[in-house]
Amino acid sequence: MPTPPVRPLDLTDDRTARAVHRIGLAAYAVEAELIGFDGIPALGESLADLRARPLRWLGAMSSEGSEGAEGAVAGFLAWEETPPGEPVRLDRLCVDPARFRRGIASLLLRHALTELFAGRVVEVTTGAANAPAVTLYERLGFVRGADFSPVPGLTMASFRRHG
Repeated sequence: MPTPPVRPLDLTDDRTARAVHRIGLAAYAVEAELIGFDGIPALGESLADLRARPLRWLGAMSSEGSEGAEGAVAGFLAWEETPPGEPVRLDRLCVDPARFRRGIASLLLRHALTELFAGRVVEVTTGAANAPAVTLYERLGFVRGADFSPVPGLTMASFRRHG
């Protein structure tokens, strides 16, 4: 399988925004099962809510499907823009569950770390029981910090990587 191209995503484009929203809901539903917590905020996020978030978006594109020559969104990474010197905070990293285990999350994260965030500290959190995400972050050089519980029944793991 060829490596999917990675490119910025424009959520003002209706088709792109709908694809990102659909993939996010599907991926977070899988995470909810993994961590035993269905109150993940993104699961209740409308398309309008998603588009209103002040995030930057990066997508891995697949040539599979009927979306045309430019491909379909196979997965995406979103982050908050922060001033130089402050850590980059990853908001979400989602892959279409139909495309799990194909290296898409690794591809997106490696691209962002080398091309977009080189030399910067990057922070991310995930459900502590989300073993695939925990393994990914640790494999790519993130160091696990303190776990925390933002709400009863949910334990989150924090990670930090120095650029």
